[in-house]
Amino acid sequence: MRWAVFAAVIAAAAAFGCGSASSAPGESTAAPAATSLSIALWPEGRDEDVVRRWSLRCGPVGGTHTRRASACTRLAGLERPFAVPRQPEICTQEYGGPAQAVITGRHRGQEIWIQLSLSDGCKISRFKKLEFLVPGFDVTSGGVTR
Repeated sequence: MRWAVFAAVIAAAAAFGCGSASSAPGESTAAPAATSLSIALWPEGRDEDVVRRWSLRCGPVGGTHTRRASACTRLAGLERPFAVPRQPEICTQEYGGPAQAVITGRHRGQEIWIQLSLSDGCKISRFKKLEFLVPGFDVTSGGVTR
């Protein structure tokens, strides 16, 4: 147990750095974006080779997402957008299509990893809540719109 605590302290120190944080002349001292996400969409499922990728940064707005500013605004309006659903969930057994997406990165200082799919009613609902983060995807039609 002591070794686990010791290892966690060492890992935290390495992740956050130790000592003073000074930058060389001309180096940016701007804080990292409050939100920095990588988004991947497999329109025909992860078993297929076709994948589309985007990035999204909020605070300041940036990345390759096609609607960066509106996505950041919508994301800021959600209280806990990446919260893990409470268990147990009772889900309808409906199938919305093969599409899957994975969103990774940091949001409000928390590391996130979320997989979205259309394999049952609960997952469809969750994907619908976050579909604005996946450019060109329409949960209602179960596919890519552009």
